[in-house]
Amino acid sequence: MALTADQTQQVCQSYRRSDADTGSPEVQVALLTQRIKQLTNHLRLHRHDFGSRRGLLKMVSTRNRMLRFLIRTDRPKYLELIGRLGLRK
Repeated sequence: MALTADQTQQVCQSYRRSDADTGSPEVQVALLTQRIKQLTNHLRLHRHDFGSRRGLLKMVSTRNRMLRFLIRTDRPKYLELIGRLGLRK
């Protein structure tokens, strides 16, 4: 259920700050959002997959922590990112 290399590269190109950027909070949040969407679709089909549900909750909390860091350090980038990803405040 992991993202393929092509999907990862495409997300990195869309959200990176510079040409070699793969670790900025924006890229990490975007990658986590893609993984969360995939896992959510998986859990709609397999309702009793509690191991995956636990992983989903961990990913959501990690994304939440990264978003809190981003809002603390660079509020305009935070607002732009949640707008592009379609996340709520």
